[in-house]
Amino acid sequence: MYTMVNAILLLVPLLSLLPFSSRALTQDFCVADLASSDTPGGYPCKPQTAVTADDFYYRGLATTGPSIAPFKVSLSSAFVTRFPGVNGLGISAARADMAPGGVVPLHWHPVATELLFVLDGTMVCGFISATSNKVFTKTLYKGDLMVLPQGQPHFQYNVGNATAVALSSYSSPNPGLQILDFALFANNLPSEVVSKVTVLDKLEVRKLKALFGGTDDMCTDVE
Repeated sequence: MYTMVNAILLLVPLLSLLPFSSRALTQDFCVADLASSDTPGGYPCKPQTAVTADDFYYRGLATTGPSIAPFKVSLSSAFVTRFPGVNGLGISAARADMAPGGVVPLHWHPVATELLFVLDGTMVCGFISATSNKVFTKTLYKGDLMVLPQGQPHFQYNVGNATAVALSSYSSPNPGLQILDFALFANNLPSEVVSKVTVLDKLEVRKLKALFGGTDDMCTDVE
């Protein structure tokens, strides 16, 4: 009895580390009901009588996605909001097409680790440690993989003469995305405040706000 009790006490915390959702324990799948609101546990399940094979099929990564200016990169995603079949399964995917000189700017995924696979071309990929600010970079070629830990700021850029293409998988159906340039310069925080918190010249901040669509509309007390 003593041995069994100790084994159970050891097993319970280990089980808490396993990447499954409560829904996965009680049913085969939980196709997202996108008409409902997302929750910390994912979208509510679509009625199983309404589920079809199309819910588990997605062709959105077969072609180049929308271009993101001014970075010369096109992105397409297979997150739960586009691919409801991944709801509750802890996975999703995306594709990046970088023209020569193209960049996937510094960004992070708050709730997912990324595994990047190079389909074509040559690119530099790296991330910055959130605790030490150490940078880990590697030049990647066709067939190479690189893992980008959850929540760490990371980037890619094309160093070849042809378009570079990467396919990424994520450990969440909805990994989240925040791009540093848009967070800083696509908002309505006054340029003077952005200048204060970034130590950038105010004129440069205004130039970047114009580039990324930010404004100076926010009412705030600036001293």
